[in-house]
Amino acid sequence: MQRSNHTVTEFILLGFTTDPGMQLGLFVVFLGVHSLTVVGNSILIMLICNDSRLHTPMYFFIGNLSFLDLWYSSVYTPKILVTCISEDKSISFAGCLCQFFFSAGLAYSECYLLAAMAYDRYVAISKPLLYAQAMPGRLCICLVLYSYTGGFVNAIILTSNTFTLDFCGDNVIDDFFCDVPPLVKLACRVRDSYQAVLHFLLASNVISPTVLILASYLSIIATILRIRSTQGRLKAFSTCSSHLISVTLYYGSILYIYSRPSSGYSLERDKIVSTFYTVLFPMLNPMIYSLRNKDVKEALKKFFKSA
Repeated sequence: MQRSNHTVTEFILLGFTTDPGMQLGLFVVFLGVHSLTVVGNSILIMLICNDSRLHTPMYFFIGNLSFLDLWYSSVYTPKILVTCISEDKSISFAGCLCQFFFSAGLAYSECYLLAAMAYDRYVAISKPLLYAQAMPGRLCICLVLYSYTGGFVNAIILTSNTFTLDFCGDNVIDDFFCDVPPLVKLACRVRDSYQAVLHFLLASNVISPTVLILASYLSIIATILRIRSTQGRLKAFSTCSSHLISVTLYYGSILYIYSRPSSGYSLERDKIVSTFYTVLFPMLNPMIYSLRNKDVKEALKKFFKSA
């Protein structure tokens, strides 16, 4: 029996397991991860706002990345925690749509923001003496605004096309949040036009920023190779190593999930990969940008001394 998506009033999120013991263990783990995410990103934002040494374009972008990660984690984790300890696994149709929309919007925005950060690193390394003039505050603000605008405009396109699919059979989502692969699995038929939309969004929101990041890093590498001293090369590379780690982890998981055709989806395997970029990555970012950063560590020491 088929039913239109307009008759669906709720979905059931299966989550990771139905075993009560494992659910309790997962609740503790996800609560700990979310707590670290909130604390780590909040501290990083506070340090960047309060310490004048961190009032540079690079830290402006890092602060905005932390703000985005706080919001990003909050889209998923509260519902995951409820699912782990409650017998009610349902999420309303409107709730699923909202979660899907903000998930896509924030994910796309992060792709653009990471590309803007790559450009910032290119300018800092290739034009160190003109860095402040080449990256004025107005340009930095515009790049962040463009990242959010591009991300959420494309999220509107994806959400409107996904939630006009016809869902048939049961309404059980074999995942911990509303995402493209499990919803496609519930669709009676995936139109060719929908596949075209997915390919367009993948190209515009993931592949295009990836190309910009690769171009920036090719230019960075060319600049570093022209530096004569080994110490100078290492110092130049260290300024972009944190961003490179962040890009590799985030884009690697995103491309793995969404660059395959729908016939290649493996929901069990995809759950693990999705957990990384939705829940773990927002927790790792503050560590990536602080533990390897002398200025942030000095600002943190100064904060604790004055506290």
